[in-house]
Amino acid sequence: MKDYREWLEKKFQPAMDRVKGVSPRRPGTSSGKIPEPLYLPGDEETARRLGFPGEYPFVRGVYPSMYKGRLWTMRQYAGFSSAEETNRRFRYLLEQGQTGLSVAFDLPTQIGFDPDDPVANGEVGKVGVSIATLDDLDQLLAEIPLEKVSISMTINATAAILLAMLVALARRRGVDPAALRGTIQNDILKEYVARGTYRFPVMHSMRLITDIFRFTRESTPRFNPISISGYHMREAGSTAVQEIAFTLSHGIAYVEAALEAGLDVDSFAGRLSFFFNAHNNFFEEVAKFRAARRLWARIMKERFLARSEKSMTLRFHTQTAGSTLTAVQPEVNIVRVTLQALAAVLGGTQSLHTNSMDEALALPSEKAARIALRTQQVIAHESGVTDTVDPLGGGPYLEALTDELEAGAETLIAKIDEMGGAVKAVESGFTAAEIHRAAYKTQLAQEAGEEIVVGVNRFKIEEPPVEGLLRVVDSLRAERIASLERFKTARDNAACEARLDNLGVIARQEGEPLMDAIVSVVEAGATIGEICTTLEKVFGRHKAR
Repeated sequence: MKDYREWLEKKFQPAMDRVKGVSPRRPGTSSGKIPEPLYLPGDEETARRLGFPGEYPFVRGVYPSMYKGRLWTMRQYAGFSSAEETNRRFRYLLEQGQTGLSVAFDLPTQIGFDPDDPVANGEVGKVGVSIATLDDLDQLLAEIPLEKVSISMTINATAAILLAMLVALARRRGVDPAALRGTIQNDILKEYVARGTYRFPVMHSMRLITDIFRFTRESTPRFNPISISGYHMREAGSTAVQEIAFTLSHGIAYVEAALEAGLDVDSFAGRLSFFFNAHNNFFEEVAKFRAARRLWARIMKERFLARSEKSMTLRFHTQTAGSTLTAVQPEVNIVRVTLQALAAVLGGTQSLHTNSMDEALALPSEKAARIALRTQQVIAHESGVTDTVDPLGGGPYLEALTDELEAGAETLIAKIDEMGGAVKAVESGFTAAEIHRAAYKTQLAQEAGEEIVVGVNRFKIEEPPVEGLLRVVDSLRAERIASLERFKTARDNAACEARLDNLGVIARQEGEPLMDAIVSVVEAGATIGEICTTLEKVFGRHKAR
């Protein structure tokens, strides 16, 4: 008991001091209670195991004061039609209180095809914004100060090109690229098992990713070079344990690839970020985030011998679960999203996107996007959950769930290690098969009524068709092709071809950095499709098993 008191005196008071200086966001409860900045569990064993916010193993949060010091970044994932249309939505959301941009790209952009490619027919601007050139990105971010707004881009196969465009745009506007803040998703492994927007074979894609690590360290040190994503695997049907295990095993693979490329672990690991789903089981989701933090901290410290505590912190963005949204009774989706968002906040997320109620039917309407943003703002400013750091920490049920999820994920990671690692697990089809089995089990349970989905298999009603849905006009592709032709006419085609040829030469030299050459071809006016075609001639194209 004496040791425990000494531990408390040494650790608790400094931890409290770091939080006490932060002004409260609210006057307290209606009965006048001002919450303590931080509460400890009632028993010594739990208190020692959990530690303190901002300290290894970070189960209680990656920052000492968490939301008492700064709220999470409120992002709304947006992108549709043309750059101009999406820019209007961005500026509207920023006016409504959004604190960071999150860009959704259409499928041709994600895979590296220009709007005039036959492959792009029927998909231009449909599930995101169409971007093919540096001018397109300039229009997308018109009137948005690059040095002040955090920009997240959900892009993977063509992540290197979109990052190069952002750097080139900053230079065009006279902004130091070192001032850029944000994230590119850049997580190709999950594309092979859950989404399918890949272009190049696995190992060549890994080369691009590790070169982005190098480039961001040297040129854009405030920009996260990757967002290692469990979100899409959960959307494809994985369990919470699988989401943790597959995400962290992919993180291990990226760290190993960077080390093999000669990077020091502490030179890049502090800029790794993660992306998780927030699903419907409230306590399981809160526990999932806590378990992932503790497990990643241990992996970085013990497996990779990271010395910096920043390298051990799992910082993550969360998006509410699109797969739980229903096309029937869409207003009920507001309730689902609220619970999911609350779980993300109580789980300690650094950034959050809340889905709109109409997303099971169409791209989000302006009103639905505003309600989704207001959901975050109500949680932040009215619910009281930000009044103290880690308000659920130490609860017996929550901590038991956290331990259970962590143990299950650790066992699955060990199995992946025995197979030779995440890349081998992806290439063999193991990861995809495990997700498919979990998804099938869930589908059977819903069809049997064992798992209730309100409005779908229980509590049905007759309702009129939903009005006011957002639609992308069919003429958009023709407009984009015309814009692309004007762009190519205005550029120096000889200079562009020369730089594309140089990129091809560099790509053939194994281990040579690629990002500087990609920035160069972007500045010369090369399109996403032209750059991908050049790289594909060297790398080849991935074909699914």
